[in-house]
Amino acid sequence: MEYLLLQAVFLPLLLSPLAYIIGRRLGHTAATWFTFGLLLYCTTLLIAGSMGETYEEHYPWTELFGEFGFLLDGLAAPFAIMIYVLCTILALYSKPYMSHKFHEFFKQQGTKTVYQSDGTVLAGTSLEQFVNKQSGVYYALFLVFSMGMLGTVLATNLIEFYVFFEVMLIPAFLLIGFWGDHPRRRIALMFFFWTHVGAVILLLGFLAIGLSVGSFDFADINEADISSDILVPAAVAIIIGLGVKLAAFGFHIWLPYAHGSAPTPISALLSPAMIGIGAYALFRLIVEFLPQTYADLSIWITIWGVGTMFYGGAMALMQDDIKRVFAYSSISQMGYLLFGIGSISTLGLAGAEMMYISHALGKGLLFMTAGVLIVQVGTRSLSKLGGLGSKLPITAVCAVIGALTIMGVPPTSGFMGEWMLFYGVLETALEEGNDVRSLMFALGLVATVLTMSYLLWMLKRVFFGKLPENFSKVKEANWYMLSPMMVLAGFTIVVGIYPDIFLQKIMPYMQGVLGG
Repeated sequence: MEYLLLQAVFLPLLLSPLAYIIGRRLGHTAATWFTFGLLLYCTTLLIAGSMGETYEEHYPWTELFGEFGFLLDGLAAPFAIMIYVLCTILALYSKPYMSHKFHEFFKQQGTKTVYQSDGTVLAGTSLEQFVNKQSGVYYALFLVFSMGMLGTVLATNLIEFYVFFEVMLIPAFLLIGFWGDHPRRRIALMFFFWTHVGAVILLLGFLAIGLSVGSFDFADINEADISSDILVPAAVAIIIGLGVKLAAFGFHIWLPYAHGSAPTPISALLSPAMIGIGAYALFRLIVEFLPQTYADLSIWITIWGVGTMFYGGAMALMQDDIKRVFAYSSISQMGYLLFGIGSISTLGLAGAEMMYISHALGKGLLFMTAGVLIVQVGTRSLSKLGGLGSKLPITAVCAVIGALTIMGVPPTSGFMGEWMLFYGVLETALEEGNDVRSLMFALGLVATVLTMSYLLWMLKRVFFGKLPENFSKVKEANWYMLSPMMVLAGFTIVVGIYPDIFLQKIMPYMQGVLGG
């Protein structure tokens, strides 16, 4: 089949108006299944394209910027597949959650319908009309958001990368601003301000490199000999811009607010999928294209990662709102990725990419657990929860599997990622005889204790202990919510037992990048 990647990227964008029309005219359920079917088809295209070693598509663009293309290699394929797997299953999960959210908004707005004596609508909007219109807008934005994330990962040109990087911010901003929790508009603006400023700093680095090389195409940059006077400032600008996207320590301010406020299906995309794209770009733009600068800055990336691990883990321990626990956890997990990226080791780098996969699976499960609590229990405050394991058994099992994945406990996918990550960091420390790297390795191990602490504490407070009397009638969520969770839970165990599903793509790429 031709144009696999072109279809996977642009079909969600081109058909997003159709999702709006279907939602408005045929209803919330029809819009849900249309979005799910479209994303499932696009995910299948990505999997088909990733069967070989590398799959590329190139198209003429403009002489000013170079070629427009898509690349699916050992680095991009795991990121791209995980992004669309999450988008696909969260399209289904969104149906009951967003229906709950739309009903809340309808009540808050006090929208009423006035009928004539013969029963026809005279004025106002009925609940069904309101839900259908809202669902159409939601799924249209959901598709554009999905497209932006995938396009960023597959881009083969700096300007193309920047365009997709910015495009994915717009629907995310609107999704938070329209359906987030209060004060949603202020938080949406904070999210947009931070991420856009980071993107502008990133663009300055791109322009410095592109104008120096005379081309913005990745292939030309990879072969170019760039002056050190340009290289170091450009690399620092790129790292800072991507640090904002990663919400690494020092640039993390926006994340707890945005992820805590966003509708839970969007939180489950922002945290597991979107912020990790910053790690993908560090791999592609710094590790691969600027190897000498990467070697010079790697120790600082490792230190930054350890600081981020500790800060995110400590803050997660102090939260009462379960979504903010997971938001700070995401900051900590991005620290793990930075920790591995700074290792200058094949295993360390491969472990960092495996950590992205395990974070997508584990944190997706945990945010979806939070959504079940919001819909079925009516609160996200840990101090008000307890003993829900008996009332929500499937949710509890999925939450435990998600937590074990983030903790890196076998047989989940998190074990392989974490083992490779720490092995690579220790390997480099011993080879170089570097005391700072050895200290960072030791501190990284201590940070894993923080990770286990806040997750076990969360599980105890939610699912164990005495059940409050007012929760005696709580029931398990419907299958639109449970089935996606069960799919992710099964997937993380399968990847944990058979990590070569992804490692057979990742390891050759990392060995090629480091030359061995």
